[in-house]
Amino acid sequence: MLRFLHGRRRTRPLLRRVALIGATLLAATAAIPEAAAQERGSGPSGGGLSAVIRYTENGIPHILAQDYAHLGFGTGWAQAADQVCVLADGFLTVSGERSRWFGPDAAHDGSLSSAARNLSSDLYFKGVRDSGAVEKLLSAPAPAGPGKDVKELMRGWAAGYNAWLAQNKITDPACKGAAWVRPVTVTDVAARGFAVSVLGGQGRAVDGITAAQPPVAAARGGAGEVDPADAAEAARELFDTTRYDMGSNAVAFAGSTTANGRGLLLGNPHYPWQGGRRFWQSQQTIPGELNVSGGSLLGTAVVNIGFNDKVAWSHTVATGTPLNLHQLTLDPADPTAYLVDGKPEKMTERKVSVQVAGGAAVTRTQWWTRYGPVVSHLGGGLPLPWTAATAYALNDPNAANLRGSDTALAMGKARSVAGVQEALRRTQGLPWVNTVAADSAGGTLFTQSQVLPRITDELAARCSTPLGRATYPASGLAVLDGSRGDCALDSDPDAVQPGVFGPGKAPTLRDAPYAENSNDSAWLANAERPLTGYERIWGNVSTPRSLRTRGAVQDVSAMAGRGGLTVADLQEQQFANRVPAGDLAAADAAKACAALPGGSAAGSDGAAVDVSTACGVLAAWDRTADTSSRGALLFDRFWRKLTANTAVKDLWLVPFSAADPVATPHTLNQAAPGIGRALADTVTELKAAGIALDAPLGDNQFVVRGGQRLPVGGGTEALGVWNKIEAPWNAAAGGYPEVLHGSSHIQAVGWDGGRCPVARTLLTYGQSSNPNSAHFADQTRLFSQERWVKARFCEWDILTSPQLKVVWPRERR
Repeated sequence: MLRFLHGRRRTRPLLRRVALIGATLLAATAAIPEAAAQERGSGPSGGGLSAVIRYTENGIPHILAQDYAHLGFGTGWAQAADQVCVLADGFLTVSGERSRWFGPDAAHDGSLSSAARNLSSDLYFKGVRDSGAVEKLLSAPAPAGPGKDVKELMRGWAAGYNAWLAQNKITDPACKGAAWVRPVTVTDVAARGFAVSVLGGQGRAVDGITAAQPPVAAARGGAGEVDPADAAEAARELFDTTRYDMGSNAVAFAGSTTANGRGLLLGNPHYPWQGGRRFWQSQQTIPGELNVSGGSLLGTAVVNIGFNDKVAWSHTVATGTPLNLHQLTLDPADPTAYLVDGKPEKMTERKVSVQVAGGAAVTRTQWWTRYGPVVSHLGGGLPLPWTAATAYALNDPNAANLRGSDTALAMGKARSVAGVQEALRRTQGLPWVNTVAADSAGGTLFTQSQVLPRITDELAARCSTPLGRATYPASGLAVLDGSRGDCALDSDPDAVQPGVFGPGKAPTLRDAPYAENSNDSAWLANAERPLTGYERIWGNVSTPRSLRTRGAVQDVSAMAGRGGLTVADLQEQQFANRVPAGDLAAADAAKACAALPGGSAAGSDGAAVDVSTACGVLAAWDRTADTSSRGALLFDRFWRKLTANTAVKDLWLVPFSAADPVATPHTLNQAAPGIGRALADTVTELKAAGIALDAPLGDNQFVVRGGQRLPVGGGTEALGVWNKIEAPWNAAAGGYPEVLHGSSHIQAVGWDGGRCPVARTLLTYGQSSNPNSAHFADQTRLFSQERWVKARFCEWDILTSPQLKVVWPRERR
């Protein structure tokens, strides 16, 4: 009885607090329509946009607004509060002003393009702005352009960002007092969305677009031919999704595999830990219209990856090749004119000027064709020389796609995986990702619904140049004969823009027991129900999978087979840190080590090294990349060295088989050339760094936040670990002392039949880049400890947060 009374005494103040806060929120939200009316000019002067923001643990804002403009305002305000310097830096990028403030030769964070230095970045983005491309897309009626609700979100976002700048002092040392932090426009917000959309196309070729120039007269006789075999290998590497800093895992489980017959989703995107491609968490609510929670890419006004009370989704970087090339046959009399069906067509000359710090403006010419810009190269390894006879133009259909936010908003409003699929069909805004989803009714979805140039295998066979006949099978990069009108790209009847595949052609899997992707093609989204029959540009089939895909499919198929799954099982999978490469090779590597004569091996310099201690460490290692794992670091360094210098055919005794793609190749060849050398070099490296061969991984894989070392579990792509962590090796600083990219906005979501989803989330690097913020490293500490954040989705959960803080930002006029 006393315990009951004590509970009542504790409950009553809580209820009074909730009631008081609820009344305050009702009053605040009731005022929003009046502010909206004033904004439209139908009320007294002095009105403006506003929102109610409820902050809960870890600085996660729950943004409540009456309509999309006000919701965008609250989102822009809250993002600025956490990430003003990163956002301001990105707006400099898309306005082409980096060279003005930071100099032309400085490198940037690469979050919005692949440009190697500021000058080429500025020349490209200033050219985009001068052309009016973004404004044209903004003004296009939906579905060709963004819909009304998204336009209102962008308008509100810009107003919220600007209001925060006007009403607050910047404390982040990255831009405190900087003159380059300025208010933004709706066009700036849209330009950032444009940059994200073309990351896989024009954004990948910025240096090649800005460097392409016609040959001078004296050089016009040069051959400048591209070797097809070299180009095929370069293209294969360029479009290999396992090499990207953007990646991800995601898995959806159907009700047939879960404890309660409802779906489950685990999303684990691998994104940069610094810079403008970070995620940021929020909940967005318009009563009766929208209620969605999840992660947004910085500068966007929507939730890109998330969940609501009925459905959850995540994205993974897809294998579809989002661009193609057209090889131009040039007019013999004019290298800036090209022939189509025998008739010359003059290139469009665009002069672009960029302001440069401490110097005169730099002016360059860009050359454009009916197919797109002329490019001099793709990446660092695929030259595309402009000669007297030939040039290459890049086609990027996502340069006409500003619909990504419409897609995200539509998915946030979906009520099932069928609704997610319909949202994708209607908006067609995803440029370079797959979608994996689950719903409360037990449904699952995998679909590669992305915007791709409509390159069919038939078209590639009929129209490829010799270069294209090498690159297309290798990578999906088509190089078409631009001199033939019959090689133009057709359109699908269900496509919202010309020259692209419609959603009906996208590889799709519905209601499988599990649907999983780890950046390989759609082929093994479910190993028991392989997807085939799609065109090569979407991805390959019957080819070796990455170790991360193999390990993921093994894990999730075993989970589905076991059944009875809950959100707790998703959490366990995220931090299992199993090393598939270790399971395949560590025991055999230990045996090969033990068989070395005298326990020594010759290193790369020819010197003999005693590796005998390493043999026992490898044998005893638990095959995980937990922070406590002894031997994980030794195997990691050994494996990188071995695989970098050993051909796959020499590494495994059992080769890849398309009939058993998850288990093959396997069985390490203990006689493989290089095992001894890799062991010797690894032992030498670790001893020189003062690192014990059996040191716990967390002693040497960590981040430093606020002067404190936080050990980090997980492993690299080469090891195949689900919890992917990519860190640069720096022996002098202790091993892997910082994470560049890897697990980012993680979410484990399910349902229990109630009104609220059962969700656990984790933003590995925290909400803020400001080292003075309380949320600079709080979730990084949780990630280090493998702990999660309980998502507060329903009103009771939000209002009962022990760290609840309510703010009501308003636009001042």
